[in-house]
Amino acid sequence: MPIRVTVWGENVHEKKNQAVADNYPKGMHAQIASLLNADAQIAASTVTLQDSEHGLTMSKLDQTDVLIWWGHAAHDLVDDAIVERVAARVWQGMGLIVLHSGHHSKIFKRLMGSPANLH
Repeated sequence: MPIRVTVWGENVHEKKNQAVADNYPKGMHAQIASLLNADAQIAASTVTLQDSEHGLTMSKLDQTDVLIWWGHAAHDLVDDAIVERVAARVWQGMGLIVLHSGHHSKIFKRLMGSPANLH
Protein backbone atom coordinates (compact mmCIF):
# COMPACT_ATOMS: atom_id res chain seq x y z
CA MET A 1 0.00 0.00 0.00
CA PRO A 2 1.50 3.36 -0.98
CA ILE A 3 2.14 6.20 1.45
CA ARG A 4 -0.72 8.67 1.04
CA VAL A 5 0.72 12.17 0.85
CA THR A 6 -1.29 15.36 0.66
CA VAL A 7 0.61 18.41 -0.54
CA TRP A 8 -1.00 21.60 0.76
CA GLY A 9 -0.09 24.85 -0.97
CA GLU A 10 -1.06 28.46 -0.54
CA ASN A 11 -1.30 28.84 -4.31
CA VAL A 12 -0.75 32.59 -3.89
CA HIS A 13 2.60 33.25 -5.59
CA GLU A 14 1.43 31.40 -8.67
CA LYS A 15 -1.46 33.83 -9.00
CA LYS A 16 0.45 37.04 -8.22
CA ASN A 17 3.83 36.52 -9.88
CA GLN A 18 4.01 35.72 -13.59
CA ALA A 19 7.52 34.25 -13.33
CA VAL A 20 6.29 31.78 -10.70
CA ALA A 21 3.23 30.98 -12.82
CA ASP A 22 5.46 30.37 -15.84
CA ASN A 23 7.72 28.00 -13.89
CA TYR A 24 4.85 26.22 -12.12
CA PRO A 25 1.81 26.41 -14.43
CA LYS A 26 -0.13 23.96 -12.24
CA GLY A 27 1.22 25.43 -9.01
CA MET A 28 4.18 24.64 -6.80
CA HIS A 29 2.08 22.17 -4.83
CA ALA A 30 1.33 20.23 -8.04
CA GLN A 31 5.02 20.15 -8.97
CA ILE A 32 5.91 18.72 -5.57
CA ALA A 33 3.16 16.09 -5.87
CA SER A 34 4.25 15.22 -9.40
CA LEU A 35 7.79 14.52 -8.26
CA LEU A 36 6.56 12.44 -5.33
CA ASN A 37 4.26 10.45 -7.61
CA ALA A 38 7.31 9.31 -9.60
CA ASP A 39 7.81 6.86 -6.72
CA ALA A 40 5.36 3.96 -6.96
CA GLN A 41 5.33 3.73 -3.17
CA ILE A 42 3.83 7.23 -2.84
CA ALA A 43 0.35 8.40 -3.82
CA ALA A 44 0.43 12.20 -3.65
CA SER A 45 -2.50 14.55 -4.11
CA THR A 46 -2.89 18.29 -3.69
CA VAL A 47 -5.14 20.78 -1.93
CA THR A 48 -4.86 24.55 -1.63
CA LEU A 49 -5.79 27.46 0.56
CA GLN A 50 -8.52 28.40 -1.90
CA ASP A 51 -10.30 25.02 -1.64
CA SER A 52 -13.29 24.66 0.65
CA GLU A 53 -11.95 24.13 4.18
CA HIS A 54 -8.54 24.78 2.59
CA GLY A 55 -8.89 21.27 1.19
CA LEU A 56 -8.24 19.84 4.64
CA THR A 57 -11.58 18.24 5.36
CA MET A 58 -11.82 15.50 7.96
CA SER A 59 -12.24 13.01 5.13
CA LYS A 60 -9.09 14.23 3.35
CA LEU A 61 -7.04 14.19 6.54
CA ASP A 62 -8.28 10.67 7.34
CA GLN A 63 -6.91 9.63 3.94
CA THR A 64 -3.52 11.27 4.57
CA ASP A 65 -0.47 9.57 6.04
CA VAL A 66 1.82 12.58 5.54
CA LEU A 67 0.85 16.20 5.01
CA ILE A 68 3.38 18.42 3.26
CA TRP A 69 2.76 22.10 4.01
CA TRP A 70 4.00 24.78 1.61
CA GLY A 71 3.28 28.30 2.82
CA HIS A 72 4.95 31.67 2.55
CA ALA A 73 2.72 34.72 2.12
CA ALA A 74 -0.77 33.89 3.39
CA HIS A 75 -0.29 32.29 6.80
CA ASP A 76 -2.85 34.65 8.32
CA LEU A 77 -5.56 33.47 5.89
CA VAL A 78 -5.58 29.91 7.22
CA ASP A 79 -8.66 29.37 9.36
CA ASP A 80 -7.88 28.62 13.02
CA ALA A 81 -10.41 25.76 13.09
CA ILE A 82 -8.53 24.07 10.25
CA VAL A 83 -5.26 24.51 12.15
CA GLU A 84 -6.79 22.74 15.15
CA ARG A 85 -8.10 19.97 12.91
CA VAL A 86 -4.65 19.40 11.39
CA ALA A 87 -2.96 19.57 14.81
CA ALA A 88 -5.33 16.90 16.13
CA ARG A 89 -4.46 14.59 13.22
CA VAL A 90 -0.74 15.14 13.79
CA TRP A 91 -1.18 14.21 17.45
CA GLN A 92 -3.01 11.07 16.26
CA GLY A 93 0.00 10.09 14.17
CA MET A 94 -0.24 11.81 10.77
CA GLY A 95 3.16 12.98 9.58
CA LEU A 96 3.76 16.66 8.84
CA ILE A 97 6.55 18.13 6.74
CA VAL A 98 6.67 21.94 6.73
CA LEU A 99 8.50 23.50 3.79
CA HIS A 100 10.01 26.91 3.00
CA SER A 101 8.68 29.71 5.20
CA GLY A 102 6.24 27.36 6.85
CA HIS A 103 8.00 27.96 10.15
CA HIS A 104 5.68 30.98 10.41
CA SER A 105 2.57 29.01 9.47
CA LYS A 106 -0.15 28.75 12.07
CA ILE A 107 0.10 24.96 12.15
CA PHE A 108 3.85 24.95 12.77
CA LYS A 109 3.60 27.58 15.51
CA ARG A 110 0.68 25.71 17.07
CA LEU A 111 2.56 22.44 17.19
CA MET A 112 5.80 24.02 18.37
CA GLY A 113 4.10 26.18 20.99
CA SER A 114 6.27 29.12 20.03
CA PRO A 115 6.41 32.05 17.59
CA ALA A 116 8.96 29.96 15.62
CA ASN A 117 11.17 32.92 14.79
CA LEU A 118 14.62 32.13 13.47
CA HIS A 119 16.42 34.48 15.83
